[in-house]
Amino acid sequence: MRVDGSVLLVSIDQAHSLADILAVDAGTGVTSVADGLDVLEIDSLGLLEQRYATLHRLATVTGGHEHAGQFDLPAPEELIGLPAVQELLALTEVARLADEGRWRMVIVDAPASADAFRMIASPRTFSDYMDRIWPQHSRIAAATGTDPRLMLVVALYDRILGGLGAVRDLLDDRTRTSVTLVTTPDRAGFAELRRLRSWTAMATLRLDAVIVNGILPDLGEDGPAAEWIASARAAQCAVVDEIREQVTETPVAVCERRSSEPIGLRSLGEMTSFGEMTQHHRGDRDPSQQGSDVEPVRISHDTGTGVDAVYTMRMHLPLADPSSLTLGRVDDDLVVGADGIRRRLRLASGLRRCIVSEAEFDGTDLLLRFAPDPAVWPQ
Repeated sequence: MRVDGSVLLVSIDQAHSLADILAVDAGTGVTSVADGLDVLEIDSLGLLEQRYATLHRLATVTGGHEHAGQFDLPAPEELIGLPAVQELLALTEVARLADEGRWRMVIVDAPASADAFRMIASPRTFSDYMDRIWPQHSRIAAATGTDPRLMLVVALYDRILGGLGAVRDLLDDRTRTSVTLVTTPDRAGFAELRRLRSWTAMATLRLDAVIVNGILPDLGEDGPAAEWIASARAAQCAVVDEIREQVTETPVAVCERRSSEPIGLRSLGEMTSFGEMTQHHRGDRDPSQQGSDVEPVRISHDTGTGVDAVYTMRMHLPLADPSSLTLGRVDDDLVVGADGIRRRLRLASGLRRCIVSEAEFDGTDLLLRFAPDPAVWPQ
């Protein structure tokens, strides 16, 4: 059942803080904390125990196999954690909840930046490697064999790949999934924001907005303390101005520090709404361009025909550090790296028969020029 206007707020951080910030009892499942607002703190260890129980039962079923005695799997209740797998299960649960259609919007409270982006990249990474380790044609051959136990293994393997694919499709759908980045008004926060913006582009995620959190208020008073605060605020405002100069494709909102920490629904409700903050800082921009979505990868035909043709692929990488860019190719895939992470991109069918003839970075886009390979190009 779809409830118009309802929102689900989900925490996938193992160190949950939603219940503390909202000052509510989040319980063990989806909990309604206000009209139109539900909260869920996902227990990734509990999900791991549930999923592992299936594997444990499968191992029990195959116990008669001649090699089964070589394996001694722990009982599900003995598990104390499995890094990376728990994060994958949490994302799978988010995708399942989003597909239910019960909520107009699902907001995900992610862990710290580096952990969050490792988590976001994991479904694609795991599914790619799993499919390469045991390709689909090999699984089909195994599933159509005479060993029922191997059929069960294939079914489980395909079920895992199906779950990863659902998460991958949700993250890749820029009409359904977007990111809001939160930073602080200082040099360290700005440096991290640049990396985060580069990573969101590398992951082809749509950036909705940037929030600069914790800027000091303008007290407008005299005295040493007020002068110190004014000086610190001026330094923060200078950072905010630089952020606005470099993050031009999306609104930048500012949230001022309050004298008391906002805890609880009422206190949070008293804060200036995000819409008002962004509107306040959009005045010098064309409204038609607010939050404009740039296609992450664009391909065009430049010149020539046949083996003399030149094709260009543009990958949008705003704020990427040019010195960190790397480029490689593995079969039909392009491997692009920037700011410490890599992304594997499947080339369009026409470009798979080409070689990279030139590469450059224009400050916002990585430009790759392709020339047909005469050895494989259709004559």
